[in-house]
Amino acid sequence: MRISCFLLTVVMLSMFNIAKAGQLKVGDVAPEFNLYDQNGKTHSIKDYNGQWLVLYFYPKDDTPGCIKEACAFRDEFRVITEQNTQVMGVSIDSQQSHAEFAEKYHLPFPLLADTGGEVAKSYQALFSIGPFKFAKRHSFIIGPKGMVRKIYRRVNASLHSKQIIEDINALRLDDDDAN
Repeated sequence: MRISCFLLTVVMLSMFNIAKAGQLKVGDVAPEFNLYDQNGKTHSIKDYNGQWLVLYFYPKDDTPGCIKEACAFRDEFRVITEQNTQVMGVSIDSQQSHAEFAEKYHLPFPLLADTGGEVAKSYQALFSIGPFKFAKRHSFIIGPKGMVRKIYRRVNASLHSKQIIEDINALRLDDDDAN
């Protein structure tokens, strides 16, 4: 029994280290995607060259934490877009589910349908247990040149939009200092 517990621990730690070794990092080129939004429009990272991009992954349309986060981004949308920044939500829900969610809460930004979970997986934001999959609540700020500038692996849905605004301001100041 002790040997099997030991082996299980070693295997689990090895899997964690392998996953961590391939983890997306600040400074990496943001993984590409081509996804449809709630209105049937295709979005790609290349569409946002020259702009800041907030890509936020969330578990499920119309659930309490996801409503809170989406509505906070909605309420701060003007402030965010005034910083030459686009916001996009991503989950594995369908375009139809996204359309209903966006309409119900008057969301002014695209919700991307990653129904196969491939984009969430490329950002290490996919969680799956057997046949059940969902996107983890992770967010990424992608700079105007397509590089990952900030990663959030722990997100407070209520405060996240304000944190994003502060961090974009700081990142933009750093970029201005570099030029």
